[in-house]
Amino acid sequence: MSQVLSVPPGRRELTKVQNRQAILEAARSVFGELGYDAVTVRDIIRRTGLAAGTFYNYFRSKDEVAAALSDDGTRRFAPILKAQREQASDWADFVRRALGAYYTFLADEQSNWLARRPIDESHPRVHGVTPEGLAVFEEVRASIVEEAARGGAQGGDPYMLAAACIGIARYVGEQMLVRRPVDTQAATDFAVTMILTGVTGLRRSTN
Repeated sequence: MSQVLSVPPGRRELTKVQNRQAILEAARSVFGELGYDAVTVRDIIRRTGLAAGTFYNYFRSKDEVAAALSDDGTRRFAPILKAQREQASDWADFVRRALGAYYTFLADEQSNWLARRPIDESHPRVHGVTPEGLAVFEEVRASIVEEAARGGAQGGDPYMLAAACIGIARYVGEQMLVRRPVDTQAATDFAVTMILTGVTGLRRSTN
């Protein structure tokens, strides 16, 4: 009578983690080399060395892989943002600290994925709300509400203001990454001025 060998549960779970990580690392590499739009699931699978069926055990498309990469970065940035908030002396200080940390994070963490793409290609944009994204939004929103109560960020709905801050930060960051050299300080200065003073402030800063 033949004996059926089974993989111990602990080893099985470890293999799942390793396979998923291999897929994410392969995707990060090919996104950086070919650009998001040009990459196919086949490109990702080929880089991992795994079977196609294994890939589809974890992800249904390259969009889901990109979303997982985005979530991973946001999850790791959330505590950095929280620390900047705790150290800030006021609203303006928080804005500068948070943006400076964010742009440094982008430059360091995504240099092998986004920053090496051809300059005329668009960034991968994965739409949808994730728990990690909500955590970052809530941290910014809570900071805005707290500072507004102290008179620092007046004149608007805190949720709308938080959304505007995040939008400015994101799109300025995208432009920062496609320029050479990548200038985190210039990106920080521009975004801080836009958030704190708007277009009027930008006109003053260039005169």
